[in-house]
Amino acid sequence: MLKRVQYCGTVFFFLTLVYVTRIVLSEIFENGSSEVDEWLEQNDLGDYKKLFKDLGISTLSGCGSPENMERLPELPASEERRLRRAAHVLQQRLVLRQWLATHKLQHAYSKLLSLDVSSLEDVYWLEDTTARHVIDPKDFNAWSAARQSLPTGKEALQSLKSDLWSAVVKSSKHQDAWTWGGMLVVSISVCGLVTLAAMTQPSLAPEAKHSLLQYVTGKYLHPPSCKVEWGWEEPQAVGDTMCFTVFCFQRNGQPYPICDTDELVVNISHGTRKITAVVELGSGDPAKANIARVKFTVRTAGVYIINILIGGQVGAGGPFRKWFLAGRVEARRSRVGRAHGALVCTAQRARCLHVHPRDRFDNPATLDRPADQGFSVELAPLGGAPESALGAAATFEYDAVNQRVSLALCFPRPGVFRAAVYYERVLLLNGEFDCIVLTAGDTASVQRQLGARRGAAFEARVVGARARRVLCCLSAKQLLVKDYILRFIPKRITSFRLCPSTRLQLAARAEGSGPAGELTLDDGVQPALRLWSAERDLLAAAFTQLLLANCGGEDGFKNKQDFFYSEVRKAHARHPHEKLALRVNRAELVRSSLKATRHFTLADWCKNFDVSFQGEQGVDWGGVRREWFSQLCAQLFDAKFGLFVSCQDSPAGLVHPNPDRPPHLKLKHFEFAGKIMGKCLYESALGGAYRQLVRARLARSFLAQIIGLRVHYKYFEQDDPELYLSKIKYILETDLDAPDSLPEIYFSDDVYDSSGKFIETRDLVPNGATIRVRNDNKLQYLDALAQWRLAARWRPETDAFLRGLTLLVPDNLLAIFDENELELLACGTDEVCVSDWRAHALLAGAGRDWQRRLAWLWAAVGSFSAEERARLLQFTTGCAQLPPGGFQELNPRFQITAAPTFGALPTAHTCFNQLCLPDYDSYEQLVRALLWAINEGGEGFGMI
Repeated sequence: MLKRVQYCGTVFFFLTLVYVTRIVLSEIFENGSSEVDEWLEQNDLGDYKKLFKDLGISTLSGCGSPENMERLPELPASEERRLRRAAHVLQQRLVLRQWLATHKLQHAYSKLLSLDVSSLEDVYWLEDTTARHVIDPKDFNAWSAARQSLPTGKEALQSLKSDLWSAVVKSSKHQDAWTWGGMLVVSISVCGLVTLAAMTQPSLAPEAKHSLLQYVTGKYLHPPSCKVEWGWEEPQAVGDTMCFTVFCFQRNGQPYPICDTDELVVNISHGTRKITAVVELGSGDPAKANIARVKFTVRTAGVYIINILIGGQVGAGGPFRKWFLAGRVEARRSRVGRAHGALVCTAQRARCLHVHPRDRFDNPATLDRPADQGFSVELAPLGGAPESALGAAATFEYDAVNQRVSLALCFPRPGVFRAAVYYERVLLLNGEFDCIVLTAGDTASVQRQLGARRGAAFEARVVGARARRVLCCLSAKQLLVKDYILRFIPKRITSFRLCPSTRLQLAARAEGSGPAGELTLDDGVQPALRLWSAERDLLAAAFTQLLLANCGGEDGFKNKQDFFYSEVRKAHARHPHEKLALRVNRAELVRSSLKATRHFTLADWCKNFDVSFQGEQGVDWGGVRREWFSQLCAQLFDAKFGLFVSCQDSPAGLVHPNPDRPPHLKLKHFEFAGKIMGKCLYESALGGAYRQLVRARLARSFLAQIIGLRVHYKYFEQDDPELYLSKIKYILETDLDAPDSLPEIYFSDDVYDSSGKFIETRDLVPNGATIRVRNDNKLQYLDALAQWRLAARWRPETDAFLRGLTLLVPDNLLAIFDENELELLACGTDEVCVSDWRAHALLAGAGRDWQRRLAWLWAAVGSFSAEERARLLQFTTGCAQLPPGGFQELNPRFQITAAPTFGALPTAHTCFNQLCLPDYDSYEQLVRALLWAINEGGEGFGMI
C-alpha cells in the first residue's frame, strides 16, 4: 500500500514538473509571437495570425523576410500587395535599427520613427537641424559621422543593406539559440522522468499531434527526412507537364503513408507569378502510400522556385531552384521583325530584316545549327513563279547574343515581289509579305516628295464604268483622292486613313511594264476603290513609308503598345505635367467634374490633376486621383446612368452610346467621356504610378468604330445575343428561297421606344420595305442591319465621343490596334483572381473524370499569365474586363460545362458566359488545347 502511494506521488510529481515546463516554454513562445501579433494588428493584418503561426513565423525578422513572403499561399492580389508592402517596410525598419545598433545609437530608434525616418534612405534626407531635436547632444557627433559614412551609390547602399539584413537574421537565430538553450536545461532535468510518464500517457497535451512516445521512437512524419525525385533532367525545355515525386518518411527512416490531413502544400513561383500545381497523394499500391506526385505546367523559360511544405514546415531540403530553357523553334510562333504593309527596297542594295525565332510558347529560342540550314525564303514576282525572280539573293546569319536571325534581301531589278520566309518548310507567323523594289532614282523621288511641305501627290485613274482622272494626295494622316473639275481644278471626293485597317492591294502585271499598275484601296468602312496609276509602285512605297511612321515597328501587341505610349508622350512633350487643382463633389461626381473641366484647354488636360472632394480632408498623393478616375468611369459607363446602355438589356453588360438617353444628358457628356478615356490613356503613357485604366465593358461594335473599322453582323453575337439567336442565326441557317419560308423578311427594321411601343419602320436601303430578303442578298441585308443598329443609330454620340478622345490621343495611333487589343490597352487585363473565379463559377458535370478535368482546368488557369487569363475571360464572356464586384456580379454567372467530345478544342458561348470543356487524356493535353483556343480562336465569331 505504501509503495502504491509512493508510486502515485512520484507520478503526480512528474506530471507537475511537466506542467511547469510546459508553462515555461509556452511563455517563451508567447513572448516571441506577441511581437508578430502586435505587428500584424498595427498593419491591419490581424486575420493572418493563424497563417503566420502555421508557417512557423514567430519573429519580426521572419515577418520581414522576402523568402517567407514567397511561402504564402495564393491570396487575392490586393491582400498579397498589402502583406508584401508591410513586410518591406518592416524590413527597412529592422535594417535601420541594426544600423543604429552598429553605431551604438539604438536608443534613438523610436525618436527617429516619430520623424517618419524608417529607412536608410530617409537618413539621407534628415537635416541636421531636425536631427538635433531627437539626438542627444553627446551622441550627435557619432550620429553625424555615421550618417556621413553611408555610401552614396545605389549599389553600395544596397550591399550595405544586405549585410545589415544578414546581421538582423543572424541575431534572431542567436536569440532563438539562447531560447532553445534555456529550454534544453529545463527539459534535461525532467527528460528521464517524462519518459516514464510517456510510456503510460498517450498524449501530454490535448492539442499535440503525436504522443511523446512517438517522438522518442521517431514514429511520426518528419518533413526534413522526406526526399524528392525529379522527373526530368536539367536543363529541361519548357512545354511539357513537369512531374516530380515526394517520398514521405518518418523520423526513424520508415515510409509514412501521406494523406490530406498532413497538409502537404507545394508553392511554385516564377518571379512574382505563382504557379498552381496538381498534387496527387498516395497510390493504389499500399507499398507506395508514402508517395505524392506533383504536376505543373512550365511555358515561360527562366528560374522557378519550388518550395515543399508539410504541416507548415519546409521539407525535403527545399526550397529548390530549377532552370527551364526555351523549346525548339516553332515556325508558326516565329516572326519577321517588320512593319505593317509592304517592304520598300532599292534595287541592287541589300535590305536587312530581323527574324525572331520563338518556341511554341513565345519564348526566344536558340538555334542549334546554322541559320541557313533551317530558315529559307522564296522570292517571286507578284503573280508569277519563283523561277521568275532569278538573281534575287537572300542570306541568313544568326546573332546568338540577341537571339535573332539577320535576313539580307537583295533584288537585281525593280518590281513588286512576293517574299515568303520558312523554317523547316513551314511558313512563319508573318512570313509572307510584298517587297516593292524601286530604282535608286525612284527611291530618291519618293523621299523628296515625302519631305515636301505639301506631302506626296500622284496622278491615277479610277477603274470602272465611269473612268476618270484623279489625284492621290498623301499626308501624315490620310490619303485624299481628288477629282478634277474642268480637268484642272481638284476637288476632294473621298479619303482613307493611314492606318493598318486601310489595305492597299497591288495587282499582278506584265513583266517589264515599269512602275505602272493597278491597286485597290479598302478600309472596311466605305466601298473599295480601284485605281490605275503610271506611278503605282511609287505611290505604294510612299503609302508604306507613311504607314510605318504612323504605326512604328513590329506588329505584336507589346510593340504596338510601346510605340503608342512613346508617340503620345512625344505629341504632348511641350505641355508640362505639373499639378492642377480639381475640386469635385462626390455626390454629383459627373456634373461637378464636367463643370470643373469645361474650360480646360489641351494643356490643362495634360496636367497632373490634384483632385480633392468637397467636404473631405484627403490629400492627393495619387490615391485620391485614382479613386476619382475609377468612380467617374464607373458612373459614366454604367448603363444605369443613361449615357451608355447595353443592347436590349443584354446580360453581358457590354455598353455603347445611348441614342435614347435622358434629356439632361447632352452630346457634351459623350465628349467629356471621350476626354476621360483619352486622359487615362495619356496618364498610362507616362507610366509608373500615373497609369490609369478605364473601368468599362465596351461593346465590340463601339470599339470597332473608335479605331475606324466597319461594323458587320458578326458583332451581334456579343453585343446583342438575343437578336443574334432569334434572328441573325435563323437567317444564316434558313433557306429563304423556299416556298414555305416564314416569316417574310424585307430590307427594313421596326423601331421601338424604351417601353416597347412601336414608333416607325425604317428602310435599310432605298425602298427597302418592298425588297424581300433572299438567299442571294441576305448577307447584304445583315450588313445593312448591322450598319443601322450598331452604328448609324448613335453616330452623333460616337462622333462626340471621338472628338473628346482625339483631343489627347491622335486617331491614327488608335487605328494600329484591333478591337480586342484596344480594350486591353484602355481597360487593362485587370487582376483576375483565380480563387474568386473558382468560388463563383457554376459547374455542370458529375463523376470522378469531371472532377479530375476541373482540377486540371484550375491548375492551368493558375499557371497562366495575367494577359492569358484576360484572353480566356475575353474568349468566354466577350470582354476582358470584369464588373466592379468581380465574378460575383457577372451576369449570367460564369459557367463550365462538360462537352460531349474528346480531345477537341474548348468552345465558348459568350451570350451565356459559358465554357464548354471536352475530356482529355492528360493535363498537358488540356493546357495545350486551352491555349490554342484562346490565342488562335479568341478572335472572330462562330456559330453556336
